[in-house]
Amino acid sequence: MSTAANSSKPGSTFSHLETASRGARLKFEGRVTALALAAGFPGVAIAAFLLWLDGYSARTQLTVDLFLIFIWLVVSASLKNRIVRPLQTLSNILAAIREGDYSIRGRRAASGDALGEVMLEVNDLGTTLRGQRLGAMEATALLRTVMAEIDSAIFAFDTAQRLRLVNRAGERLLAHPATRLLGRTSDELGLAGCLESHDHGPYMMQMSFPGGAGRWEIRCGTFREGGMQHQLLMLTDLSKTLREEERSAWQRLLRVLGHELNNSLAPIKSVAGSLDDLLKRETPPVDWREDMHRGLEVISSRADSLSRFIESYSKLARLPPPRFEALHLGELVKRVAALETRLPVRVTPGMDIVVRADGAQLEQLLINLIRNAVDASLETGGSVTVQWAHRDTKVVVSIMDEGLGLANSGNVFVPFFTTKASGSGIGLVLSRQIAESHGGTVTLENRSEISGCEARLILPLGTTQVARRE
Repeated sequence: MSTAANSSKPGSTFSHLETASRGARLKFEGRVTALALAAGFPGVAIAAFLLWLDGYSARTQLTVDLFLIFIWLVVSASLKNRIVRPLQTLSNILAAIREGDYSIRGRRAASGDALGEVMLEVNDLGTTLRGQRLGAMEATALLRTVMAEIDSAIFAFDTAQRLRLVNRAGERLLAHPATRLLGRTSDELGLAGCLESHDHGPYMMQMSFPGGAGRWEIRCGTFREGGMQHQLLMLTDLSKTLREEERSAWQRLLRVLGHELNNSLAPIKSVAGSLDDLLKRETPPVDWREDMHRGLEVISSRADSLSRFIESYSKLARLPPPRFEALHLGELVKRVAALETRLPVRVTPGMDIVVRADGAQLEQLLINLIRNAVDASLETGGSVTVQWAHRDTKVVVSIMDEGLGLANSGNVFVPFFTTKASGSGIGLVLSRQIAESHGGTVTLENRSEISGCEARLILPLGTTQVARRE
């Protein structure tokens, strides 16, 4: 029992394998030696037999026989060494390669010789593996440098959710050096909740860490190293970016508000000053009443314009979230097109597509697009065509006019930007806001075949159902 127990130990197993390996090597060397001796034995035997037939003296025969046997053994041993030694050299080179030492090279590596070609291939293998190892080390060093410089915190966990890799941003986030973080579990680091939702794609979460607090974008992934699957976690602080975007939005809004307020308040102030000067005169002019009426009309007009501007801004700011319901897109388009009385709007029949959308908001969106198209076509006497189609994973509603087209399409979606004398500049902005709340978008481009524009409302197929052709 004790012998069996001892033989089951790792060290004993290794010694048995080593003994078996030695036995295999000796067996091979023994075969080579036996073959070498067998190859020389017929010649030595025949030479000894011929000496005995020629009647040489016993001393001469013994001397010659011993010389022949010596030569026979030397040649056999040399032949064995010629075969075994190169194999031992190859074994040493391959063992060195396995251990990562690629500096050892085999001698007599030359083409045109069987053994030389083997040595040549082994040397080339070592050179190739050395180059690959150097490239892998350089790539790893580059990856670690890039990871260290990335502002996002990066963590890598093994199958037991123990931390195996962290960059400098991760160290700052957790307020500890890597030496104190590596080997700790995600629960201990407070990151277990981030890893649990890795199948749901990137998402944002409000979190606090020893090194900072804010709104974070969380991205998770997996990779394999050493045959084992690892989890990769990346945390990006969005607070600074969101604050910068918020500040930029406020600055743009204040510029627009200031511009519009100045456009209304400057003439009001000027007219009010003129009227005040008129009333302060001791002897007013004969037509002072007419001047007062014109001044008050200007003040009233600019006040109405300012009121409309504030109302338009309020409409953008308080757009409610959509209330989805099943709508037949074709019926909705026809109904909206019939509301336009200034110009007949031609509706091209298409497939009956059921859309899940907010009916009131989608109707307002189409009214804005069709009204803009009619305004443009009235200037040139052109027509307006509306059509819809099911394309790949989307449904596209196109409103095409035959107006003058856009001189600059870069500002059409800028709030309060308008080229119309009585426009508010929020129609397209509101339309795009409604489309984006439905998971879609609105585009406006010049038509390529003729003069005019084409507005496209694009909704994802996930909110639509295709029924039949009308």
